[in-house]
Amino acid sequence: MLYYLFIWLHEAFDFPGAGVFQYISFRAASALILSLFISMIIGKRLIGFLRKKQVGETIRDLGLEGQSAKQGTPTMGGLIILAAILIPTLLFAKLHNIYVILILISTIWLGIIGFLDDYIKVFRKDKKGLAGKFKIIGQIGLGLIVGGTMYFNKDIVIREKTSKQAYVPTSEIFNVEGNIDHTKTYKIPAKSTKTTIPFLKNNEFDYTILISWIGKGAYNWTFIVFIPIIIFIIIAVSNGANLTDGLDGLATGSSAIIGMTLGVLAYVSGNYVFANYLNIMYIPDTGELAIYISAFVGACIGFLWYNSYPAQIFMGDTGSLALGGVIAVFAILIRKEIMIPIFCGIFLIENLSVVMQVGYFKYTKHRFGEGRRIFLMSPLHHHFQIKGYHESKIVIRFFIIGIMLAVLTIVTLKLR
Repeated sequence: MLYYLFIWLHEAFDFPGAGVFQYISFRAASALILSLFISMIIGKRLIGFLRKKQVGETIRDLGLEGQSAKQGTPTMGGLIILAAILIPTLLFAKLHNIYVILILISTIWLGIIGFLDDYIKVFRKDKKGLAGKFKIIGQIGLGLIVGGTMYFNKDIVIREKTSKQAYVPTSEIFNVEGNIDHTKTYKIPAKSTKTTIPFLKNNEFDYTILISWIGKGAYNWTFIVFIPIIIFIIIAVSNGANLTDGLDGLATGSSAIIGMTLGVLAYVSGNYVFANYLNIMYIPDTGELAIYISAFVGACIGFLWYNSYPAQIFMGDTGSLALGGVIAVFAILIRKEIMIPIFCGIFLIENLSVVMQVGYFKYTKHRFGEGRRIFLMSPLHHHFQIKGYHESKIVIRFFIIGIMLAVLTIVTLKLR
């Protein structure tokens, strides 16, 4: 909203300094600062309010060290994160941008699902919360919206290279007026179901290949495989973040690291000069997502102030489902979803540890008459707790692994 106001002031009255709102870097920095401010201010007040209302977390006794001390800690802190993301984005982003619209819908959609789950647990005293099937239905619904829009909306396009030339010097991509001449290296914008594959030289994969057996016109039916894949990714990452939210600050800090990685990927993918230099897929208008992801990172860091050990508030499903789902949708929008196992490695191993534990337990119970376990407890962070590692040490080491994976992800832009 402020973007439109200041652009109008700049164009109508040549208002001093208003022109700076044209720059994504300025608006992204502003969104980051405002989101930090909002999360810090709202966080303190919401904690006090929830304590007065006795909106505390009910902790299931798993016999873990320090677990009893968390009983009664305020939950539903995801409301802080959502506010700190949505408000700066609404103020500083171009709200007519299709990518911004989709990511805002995803944030609100998943936030509502998580809020309903927390509301049932806290106010109706039902420990099970929202039935799992309703969560899945909600995530499938979002997947249909995102996948359908990505496939059918005419504003979601990419620009492909005009030739096999990997790189055109920056000095040669400007015309005589000093403006970027997109025809130097890229074709006109076109609909595509291509995405990015890490570590390969020609690092693009077209989902149409999966149904190439249809023959001519296969692209027209690509949505048959494209949309289900999108749904699966959203469900997997959203639930991965939910499982990771078991130690103070773990999901919040991991999400912030992932958010910073996605911010870099979105900025270079939506910037003609950087995309040309790195020889990566150029996706017009995705640079605007840098404003959203800056607010996302600021919200996570600000919330971490209160959520770090010992936590003063938990995000609950209001935050964890939304964070994971938003990360998935964001990666899909910038066509980096195949890289999710790298930069979301923490969520992946947490997810896999549960799947392996449950699967192996059921298999051994059927085979030997009693269930056996791979880990002392799942998700994986609880395994290390039982082994005697302090909670804060586990969290910090997971952060270090997350940073390593983030660096590896960014390196893949050139490592192929």
